[in-house]
Amino acid sequence: MKKVSIIDVAREAGVSVSTVSLVLRQKGKISEATIARVRAAIESIGYVHNVAAANLRASTSNLIGLVLRDFSDAFAVKVMASLTQALESQGYMLFLGHPQNDGEQLERCLLSFKQQGVAGVIYLSSDSPRASLPPAFLNCPLPRVAVSRSSIDEQCNLVMCDNRQAAHLAVRYLIERGHRNIAYVGGGEGCLLREQRLLGFRSAMAQNGLTWRDENAPASSDDTRAAAVATRQLLEKNNAVTALLCHSPAAMIGSISGIHQVGRTVGKELFLTQQVALVGFDDMLHVNLTSPAFTYVSSASEEAGRQAAALMLRQLKEPGQPPQRVTLSGQLVVRESA
Repeated sequence: MKKVSIIDVAREAGVSVSTVSLVLRQKGKISEATIARVRAAIESIGYVHNVAAANLRASTSNLIGLVLRDFSDAFAVKVMASLTQALESQGYMLFLGHPQNDGEQLERCLLSFKQQGVAGVIYLSSDSPRASLPPAFLNCPLPRVAVSRSSIDEQCNLVMCDNRQAAHLAVRYLIERGHRNIAYVGGGEGCLLREQRLLGFRSAMAQNGLTWRDENAPASSDDTRAAAVATRQLLEKNNAVTALLCHSPAAMIGSISGIHQVGRTVGKELFLTQQVALVGFDDMLHVNLTSPAFTYVSSASEEAGRQAAALMLRQLKEPGQPPQRVTLSGQLVVRESA
C-alpha cells in the first residue's frame, strides 16, 4: 500500500504543499477555512505527520526529557500527570528517564536524552536528602527545570514546596481547634523534608506560647510497621498527646495502628480524650479511601507541574532569560480526622 504523503494532502485539499506544511507546523497566517480544509483532507486520506522527521529537518524537537526517581511517590506521580497535560497542550511530549541514582546512572540518562534530541530536561525530586541538585543535572547544557518537594538553594529554574509553611499551617489549625500536645510521626533522621516541616512546627508552637519537646517528634523508617511502633511508644510515654502530624501515607496508616494498640481512636473531637486527631501531607490517594477521611495539607503537586511546564516553555521561547524560582504554599483540606 502506497504511503500517504504531504503532496497527497495538498492535492486532496486543493492547496499548495507549502500551505499544508504551515498548517502542520501551526505557522504563518492561514485562514480558518483553509486550515479546516487541510485537516479534513488529512483525516479523509489518513495522513500521519512524522513529527520526528520534521523536527530533524528543522533542527528542533518537541520532546522534553523528564528524570523521575520514584514512581511510588504520590507527589511525583501527580506532578508528572499535570506536567504531561500542560506540555502536550503546547505540542510537546515527555521522554521519561528513571535512573536509580544521581551519579553515573543519571549521567547515562542525560546522555540518552541528548542522543534522542530532547529540547530540554526536567528533574523531578520527590524526597531529596540534600538541599542541592545533582551536579550532572546542573552541568547539563540543555534548558532545564527542577521540581522539588523540598526547599533547595540552587541558581536554576526551580519549582519547590514551602514545607515550613505547610507544617505551620497544620499546627496552627490544630492549636485553634484546642490541641496543646501535638506530635510529629515519621521521616528518618536527617530527612530534609522532615527537618523543614519541623521548623514550621516549632514556629507555630512558639508563636502560641507552647513548649516544643524533642521526644514528641519520633523519627521512623518509611513503612507502616515502624510508624505504628513509634506511635504506640509515643502515646504510652505521653498519653496527653491529642494530635499527630504524619510525615507520609505510610506514617499515617501506621499511626492508626499504633493509636488503636493503646486503646484510642482517630477523630477530631478534642473533648473525647480517647481520640487522637491526625493530619497528613499531600493528597494521599489510596489513604483517603479509608474512613475517616483524612485532613491534610496539600503539596500543590498539580500546580507544581503546571509551573514547571511554564518555566520550560519560557526557556525554549526566550533563551537567555535569568533563572526563576517558584515556591508553592500548601492549602489545608479539612476532613474527618482532625
